[in-house]
Amino acid sequence: RYCHVNVPDELLRDLLPGPVTLVLQRSEELNKDLNPFTSLVGVRIPNHSFMRDLARACSGPLALTSANISSKGSTLTVSEFQDLWPQLSLIVDGGPIGDIWSPECRLGSTVVDLSVSGKFSIIRPGCALTPTVEILRQKYGLVPESS
Repeated sequence: RYCHVNVPDELLRDLLPGPVTLVLQRSEELNKDLNPFTSLVGVRIPNHSFMRDLARACSGPLALTSANISSKGSTLTVSEFQDLWPQLSLIVDGGPIGDIWSPECRLGSTVVDLSVSGKFSIIRPGCALTPTVEILRQKYGLVPESS
């Protein structure tokens, strides 16, 4: 609904839900103010039941950002970004979003651009780089965009 999907549905099922953000061409239905300087949009379906329930309860897309300062490690609990609370209108605590003792969980999602048919480009390695690249290359025959 909000993007043009140019990959097989099975590929989507292999990567989502999970710690992967897919970058695709934005559809005409998505408000251009959400990402005004590009025709691309990142789509993520987290493997976290609270966030999926919240998304289902909303009638439109959720525009979210990580609760951390850019280039800092991802926060996994609401208490970890307490210094940002005064700047926020609403904080919802759905519980930890990963293993708080795992350094990999703090890397954020792997962000992969799939907007060019038959190719992929890693925008951010994130926590699921190796399995994501294996799925894209070995199972679906996609090649890195620089090739």
